[in-house]
Amino acid sequence: MERLLAIWIEPLALEQPDGSTLRDTLALLDSLSVLCPFTEVVRLGLLVLPLRGPSRFFGGPDAVLRAVRQSVLDVAGVEPLLGVAEGLFCAELAARRGLVVPVGASDAFRRAQPLSVLGRKDLTSTGQRLGLHTLGAFADLETARVAERFNQHALTLHRVARGELSEMEGQRDHRLARRLAQLRGEDDLLEEQRGFFGQRGAGDDRAEAAAHRVRRRLGADAIVVASLCGGRAPEDRATLVPWGSPLVGVRDSAPWPGQLAAPSPATTLAHPVPLQLRDAADRPVVMDARGSLSAEPTAVIFSSPLRREIVWYAGPWPLVERWWSRHRRRAHVQMVLASGEALLVVAESSRWWLVGIYD
Repeated sequence: MERLLAIWIEPLALEQPDGSTLRDTLALLDSLSVLCPFTEVVRLGLLVLPLRGPSRFFGGPDAVLRAVRQSVLDVAGVEPLLGVAEGLFCAELAARRGLVVPVGASDAFRRAQPLSVLGRKDLTSTGQRLGLHTLGAFADLETARVAERFNQHALTLHRVARGELSEMEGQRDHRLARRLAQLRGEDDLLEEQRGFFGQRGAGDDRAEAAAHRVRRRLGADAIVVASLCGGRAPEDRATLVPWGSPLVGVRDSAPWPGQLAAPSPATTLAHPVPLQLRDAADRPVVMDARGSLSAEPTAVIFSSPLRREIVWYAGPWPLVERWWSRHRRRAHVQMVLASGEALLVVAESSRWWLVGIYD
């Protein structure tokens, strides 16, 4: 379970009618995002960020806590309560008490909490009559016994008490992110990639928020994503476009005669790497005017000390394009090295180039 740093700022937990709470929260989010781009607002007064990455960058968790505390003081002018634990539920409880729970101790910390932290008065009063005063005692009940006395919501809280769920239902204010985006002027909703069943997780929200902030600071071309277009070779079809660009609604349906057959390499290189092919006599393998190899390649040399043996190859597949204007000639060869790597290389301009790597 992810170790989180929770930041509790009680003066920001109550929304003011003049909108100052939202403005202060947005300013604080932007300030903390400089320290960690995955900072998120759980609800008013409560922010959270993963601790592992910033700890490596700043030199330890104590340095991160000092930087976060100073950032909150500079922006909000108040002293925050900071808490560290595994999972959002435990991290918020730790923040309310200003505790840093040691690594691996979150389970014991959770079990020691009073039953009232679940926020159900009926569950608390019934549990007290049954002699259940802590989350640990409630967690030790069999699920069937909980189902006999309580409803479905109590069963979910039972999973929280057992540590099977890292946060409670309703612990996050899902509308708050939209309100902050509107306040920032980013209420234009881009088409987004959903999960297999259409779901969207907290990680998706953090990644999108971080991408928005990077793009706003560094420009529209600061973040690029892969896009598939038409072409005959894999290195032609894979292009990078700015993140958030409108999706093209029409798929390329051109036949592209001479297109390299599947499978395509998992990785195509934006800048091809020069290499050499050698035969069994250690002579350079070249491509003649008819698109044939001068000899069977047995080794590939990336640089003078880096040499790999070829155990299998296929090709070449010559390709002549735009003969009426540029007359571009090239030929692709697939190969498998003795070390297990599968490569796609191309002969062009009297040289060999690495253009793709297969999984």
